[in-house]
Amino acid sequence: MDVKTLKEIFTSSGFDLSNLKAEKFLIFMEEIEKWNKFHRLVSFKSRKELVERHFIDSLSLVRCFCDLKIDWKGKHIADVGSGAGFPGIPLKIYLEDFNLTLIESLSKRCSFLEYVKIKLELDYKVICQRAERVREKFHIVVARALGEFESVAPLLEDLSEGFVFILKGKNIKEDWLKSYGYCFYKTEMGGILWKEIF
Repeated sequence: MDVKTLKEIFTSSGFDLSNLKAEKFLIFMEEIEKWNKFHRLVSFKSRKELVERHFIDSLSLVRCFCDLKIDWKGKHIADVGSGAGFPGIPLKIYLEDFNLTLIESLSKRCSFLEYVKIKLELDYKVICQRAERVREKFHIVVARALGEFESVAPLLEDLSEGFVFILKGKNIKEDWLKSYGYCFYKTEMGGILWKEIF
């Protein structure tokens, strides 16, 4: 896949990329492929699937922020259980103007995140420990494919002093909205559960 093809896939989903941003996404893709041969970082069957299922799905948060009129500029965003960097790294490449912290407990994934930071010339912080041990507070806390909602939601709320966003795909339970006070934002891949922390 070249820069032109990558940009076309993003554009078809409503995200226009500059050549520089497209090149960063391409490098990110290539590094994921290399590391995936030895460390199972993320599941995908083709480059197109990696772009659509992981890169563009991560950017569904951009639409969510804009539609909800949430100001992310200059804010501190934490990506909890970041894994291979989703949704944090795609957000950082695309939005740029915010402070990012990636929280990940597995050392091999932390090594990948630190390596990619240098390769992509991005400015973010990696905290290599379980989220339960993190004592910092963040304006916005995001998570994707982290685990059972009932155990994850309180953990994310403890880290937030503004908003929590959880990308949950299509398996959304009505009880999560009623019992936990979350709102639902529909995306192409399913939905985002979000809550304002007071």
